[in-house]
Amino acid sequence: MSGNDIIEVTDADFDTEVLQSDLPVLVDFWAEWCAPCRMVAPAIEELARERRGELKVVKLNVDAGGATAARYGVMSIPTVILFRDGEAVARVVGALPKESLVQELGL
Repeated sequence: MSGNDIIEVTDADFDTEVLQSDLPVLVDFWAEWCAPCRMVAPAIEELARERRGELKVVKLNVDAGGATAARYGVMSIPTVILFRDGEAVARVVGALPKESLVQELGL
C-alpha cells in the first residue's frame, strides 16, 4: 500500500522514526479494513513524493500499533497527525482531499 517515500512504523519504532526525527513528520493512522483510509492513501503518497527531503511521511497500522494510537487519542481512522520536534502540532480526522489536508495541517 505504501510507496517508497512512506515508512511503515510500529509501536516499537515510533519514537525513533517520529519523535526523534529532524524533519516534521506526517503520521497516517490507518488500517487495512478501513475504506476511507484507502481513499486518502493516494493524497498521502502524493504529499510524500512532493515534500521529499522536507517532510517525513509514515503510516502506522492501528491494528498493529494500538498502543501508539491510544497514546495520541486516535479514536477513528483515518487520522493524520503532524509532528514537529516530537510534538503533535496538527491533526485531521477523516478522508480529505490533498489540498484540504495541506491547508488543515498548515503544510
